[in-house]
Amino acid sequence: MSRAHLGLMLVSLWLACSSIAQTPLEFELPALDGQSHKLSDYRGDQWVVVNYWATWCAPCRKEIPDLSRLHDEREDVTVLGLAFEDLSVSDFEAFLEDYPASYPILMVDTFNPPEAFGAPLALPTTHLVNPEGLLVETWLGPVTSEMIVAEISDSLRAKQAP
Repeated sequence: MSRAHLGLMLVSLWLACSSIAQTPLEFELPALDGQSHKLSDYRGDQWVVVNYWATWCAPCRKEIPDLSRLHDEREDVTVLGLAFEDLSVSDFEAFLEDYPASYPILMVDTFNPPEAFGAPLALPTTHLVNPEGLLVETWLGPVTSEMIVAEISDSLRAKQAP
């Protein structure tokens, strides 16, 4: 592949990502309790942390307590755990007895993931969505609440800058 072709592909990818970032994201997924959650339900005053995870993923399990604290301690942050695994509700509930999460766990059809994010390239994968519904950041691999809070702070500073 020539450098010109590679450059054109990178510019096309950047333009595609830029246009996606300017469109409010949406999905609707059922929680373990059967209640439906829409991403747009949190627009206006909530930063939404969309965390793809699976029970077999050790880094995912390690994130749960930290993400739960973030969800519980920040009134302006909601964490949504997207269970990317083909298990029954009872299997997920049994897992969560050992790894309790204080945030909603949403069921993802692994063959038909939410179009807004698609299938994760790695687990865990975490997306940060601002109160306007726009994608701010994506992390492939483990994330900490400190990383998320720093990105929120950076985004707020950038928004206030002239």
